[in-house]
Amino acid sequence: MKQQSAPTSPQAPSPEPPPQKPAPGERGGIKQKSLHVTVVSRYMEYVNSYVKILDRKFPAAMHVYRIFMVGTKELLRDIKEYFRLVSNIKWNDQVLRQLTRKELELYQSMPKDMLKIFPFLILSSLPFANYVMFPVAYKYPRQLLCKHFWTLQQRVEFAMLHHRKKLLNQRAVFRSLQRQLDSQAVRRDQALHEKWSHALACLGSGQHPQPEVVIQCLPLFRGDPYHLDYLTPSHVNALLRLHGMHSMWRRRKRLAQHASLIHEIDLAILREGGVETLNQDEMRSACFLRGLNPVNMRNEDMCAWLAQWVKISTQLDETSLSLLLHCPVLLAYNKPSNWALFH
Repeated sequence: MKQQSAPTSPQAPSPEPPPQKPAPGERGGIKQKSLHVTVVSRYMEYVNSYVKILDRKFPAAMHVYRIFMVGTKELLRDIKEYFRLVSNIKWNDQVLRQLTRKELELYQSMPKDMLKIFPFLILSSLPFANYVMFPVAYKYPRQLLCKHFWTLQQRVEFAMLHHRKKLLNQRAVFRSLQRQLDSQAVRRDQALHEKWSHALACLGSGQHPQPEVVIQCLPLFRGDPYHLDYLTPSHVNALLRLHGMHSMWRRRKRLAQHASLIHEIDLAILREGGVETLNQDEMRSACFLRGLNPVNMRNEDMCAWLAQWVKISTQLDETSLSLLLHCPVLLAYNKPSNWALFH
């Protein structure tokens, strides 16, 4: 028979080792770190109190300082993002169609912003020039600075001034469209001629053609007479000015690129849920870019107008983007908000 082993008594828990005291060198490091934190916090308190004193004694100067500090940070952030986008698009053209709406809008607007701010940055970097350039730029922000340095009120005010300048060319574009109405290229298709004649008659009578009618006239913009390659030089120049572009070199190519980029933004809006997902500021910016003054318009009216634009834009391809360049006339020529800028 096997002998039963005696039950083992439970082992008593081993006592926890006493906490180790930090070595003399470690104690010195902890004290030094604590002293460093204290010094930094006291320094930050001093800086904050000094800033408050400057705010009280020199409110105008501190206001200018904050404008340029915040604007510079936003500008550098957007420049960095822009060159990242340029680098990606350079290696793969298809990347453009994968960008978000905000990325596309940044890609569209940053070249103008950088070109506008470049002279100011160069001059202000000269020795002692910043003492002159900063006050002058603060006094003339529209001429010398870009939107990163503008207040919200200034952005709306300057956008209206720029928009009014562009609207001065609407009539020239409309007259150029009318001159080709009875051309052989338009009369070739009688049904198409009647629809296009009706669309222009609506504009002449103070109304706008429906988006469905504009889409039905799409073939006229795929070739003669309204494709970019067939437009007269005066027609091209009027389109450039209508879209806020200079009329110097590569005129038709720049118009094509501008139309293509707006088209991609329209498609991105549709991918991200439609016009209804835009907030008020985004809708205003979208309207200004597309030829409509949104100031004093209700959100519902802006949304409805942008929906008409996107409806037309989604029916276009690379061969018919000329139609998109004429949509500021076809959809906004008689809008009361545009006419209000002249009366």
